[in-house]
Amino acid sequence: MNYLPIFLDIRDQPCLVVGGGEVAARKCAMLLRAGARVTVLAPSLNAAFSADLAAARIVHRATEFRDEDLAGVALAIAATDDDAVNRAVAAGARARHIPVNVVDQPALCSFILPSIIERAPLIVAVSSGGASPVLARLLRARLETLIPAGYGRLAALAGAFRDQVKARFEPAQRRRFWERVLQGPIAELVYGGREGEARKALQETLHDPRLVISGGEVSLVGAGPGDPDLLTFRALRLMQRADVVVYDRLVSQPVLDLVRRDAERIYAGKERAKHALPQEDINHLLIRLAKEGKRVVRLKGGDPFIFGRGGEELDTLAAEGVPFQVVPGITAASGCAAYAGIPLTHRDCAQSVVFITGHLQDGSMNLNWPALAQPRQTIVFYMGLIGVDILCRELIAHGLPAATPAALIQQGTMPEQRVLAGDLETLPRIVREGGVKAPTLIIIGEVVKLRDRLKWFEPAA
Repeated sequence: MNYLPIFLDIRDQPCLVVGGGEVAARKCAMLLRAGARVTVLAPSLNAAFSADLAAARIVHRATEFRDEDLAGVALAIAATDDDAVNRAVAAGARARHIPVNVVDQPALCSFILPSIIERAPLIVAVSSGGASPVLARLLRARLETLIPAGYGRLAALAGAFRDQVKARFEPAQRRRFWERVLQGPIAELVYGGREGEARKALQETLHDPRLVISGGEVSLVGAGPGDPDLLTFRALRLMQRADVVVYDRLVSQPVLDLVRRDAERIYAGKERAKHALPQEDINHLLIRLAKEGKRVVRLKGGDPFIFGRGGEELDTLAAEGVPFQVVPGITAASGCAAYAGIPLTHRDCAQSVVFITGHLQDGSMNLNWPALAQPRQTIVFYMGLIGVDILCRELIAHGLPAATPAALIQQGTMPEQRVLAGDLETLPRIVREGGVKAPTLIIIGEVVKLRDRLKWFEPAA
């Protein structure tokens, strides 16, 4: 180990930054976040310093560096493009036993600044010992995806109860208690922005520790339109800690592959006239699994609150007193349209967008056609493939021109994505002749014309 990893308390301590460029400004910003009193020594300052200077958060001295500038300083950073100045700062600081960092010159440093993942009061630092700062930044970016933003709030909550827990439990019990708290329902309350409830629940567990491990929970998670890269960090974290995952037909295999390997998987998909489980059975299944003490993820394609019947499932869970949370997902309309290069709104083409489910009922499609057939509006049909003849005919009958642009997006966001464009008159024929199959989204409106200019997604060869 070439460096001793430590965290310095420099709150209200005088620190010196020598240099007025952009790199110096970044180092200055880091010191200010840690609460330091910063003096910047440079003939002139980069524009990046403007806000801090205007707010009097820093002191600027437009002079050349002199050794006496280090008097009384707790920490020094040299960030100039003058090697002689950098070496003078390093030598002077070391002579005074002041920690010093010289940017991009590890040999002159008594300490180096790591890449930081900040979830105050939690801080994670990554360093390559100066060998490859870019590699350290890449690793930091990877860790950012694994550490929820709520970890800082969770650490603050744990800190507030630390003394009480220490007085209540022996060391071994204390460790088990915190492991349960920091990975269970109380932590999820914090991640969901419900710190007040989390604080109350944690207080209750101090009186009866069994509460922290009793009962399960259900997380209603949006899996997005298919591309696993579109999952939210929170969705991925819950999928990685689930005991059971109940998933729908529209959840792609690459997304399912990210579920914890030893989690039980239960298929509850629905196809036209073919349901693996009726909705009522799914509701009861979620209740039973949660009451068995299991962490359940109800994984739905797209967003669970947009034609996903998520509200119905939560109604049942709430009635049974089962704890639950909702994790939104990128809905198919947003994800598929973006990957197809079709903006859902555009100042020149559409000032509103409407999402419609195109399910047939008794062979008909009972929709408010006059409200849909409006100019400068984008219409997105979910599950409209079977009734495409009806929807095109009715939109034309209620005033939309037959030449209104329309597009079909099959398996949107996936490598197999197909986009077939036409208009209201030609769309039914395109479906018949193109062998189009579900899952397919239909977008109707002038925005479809923008696809040729804006498309960026190309399926893998």
